[in-house]
Amino acid sequence: MSERGATGVAVGGAVLIGALTALQARINGSLGAALGDGILAAAVSFASGLVILVALAVLLPEGRRGFERLVDGIRSRTVPGWMLLGGLVGAFTVASQGLTVATIGVALFTVGFVAGQTTGGLVLDRVGYGPAGVVPVTVRRLIGAALAVAGVVVCLSGDALGSVPLWMLVVPAVAGVGVAWQQGTNGRLRVHVESPLTATLVNFIGGTIVLVIAALVHIAAVGTPRAVPSDPWLYAGGAVGVIYIYLSSVVVRRTGVLLLGLGSVVGLLSTSVVLDAFWPAPAAPSTPVAVLAAAVAIAGVVVAAVPWRRGRRA
Repeated sequence: MSERGATGVAVGGAVLIGALTALQARINGSLGAALGDGILAAAVSFASGLVILVALAVLLPEGRRGFERLVDGIRSRTVPGWMLLGGLVGAFTVASQGLTVATIGVALFTVGFVAGQTTGGLVLDRVGYGPAGVVPVTVRRLIGAALAVAGVVVCLSGDALGSVPLWMLVVPAVAGVGVAWQQGTNGRLRVHVESPLTATLVNFIGGTIVLVIAALVHIAAVGTPRAVPSDPWLYAGGAVGVIYIYLSSVVVRRTGVLLLGLGSVVGLLSTSVVLDAFWPAPAAPSTPVAVLAAAVAIAGVVVAAVPWRRGRRA
């Protein structure tokens, strides 16, 4: 496969990551609403994903070899401790989904999330944090990022912003910045352990520990959930998270942090439009506004990903 073709496949993977993120946000938000406890919903989501990953790590040779390299790396200190902290960001992101999406909808959640992720991706690529090293922040990447932010700003038109608490927009933005860092960290950890599966497992171990402790403290303070929903799909968020975190650790090595974030914008907004159109939340933007926002963001990805001149790279 040519260099351009490989990059195109990687960008397609980034779009899929965004679509899965939107789907997980809707699932976890709905579970949080059904339980009346967004933190517990996040813990359930992460714990279910961890069960899946442990099974895969035991059954697959890649998983066993990767875990052995991880242990060896920790012992020899070639894998620094900060590379094991990506799960903390994942825990915060999933918790923010459970706390906000049932109220503001997936598209409005994406507004804050993408703004943070795009800004974080620009900075991290510029300093060379990702596994691809320093990725030049060229004019077209800046324009692409600006269009992505413009697309999500479109979602704020109308009355949606005034109908929700400010923290419901701030928290997703912080999560977006964190996810940009998490994607770069996962990519670097993958290089060390030579296994996307192991890098994903590390995320879920850390995130599950943090969220289970937080959920137990929360239950001790406010009491047990008002109800335990029986719909199986409400518990699928962990499985969806396994898939997109695994993909991000693979794709980021080809795309860099910024382009991964921009591709995710397309998947996030496009899928958010569909989910909110058929499954609207109280403060979700109208479908025409969401469609316009998605179109502007997609234009940003095209500008950032497609070379203006033959032979030139971002």
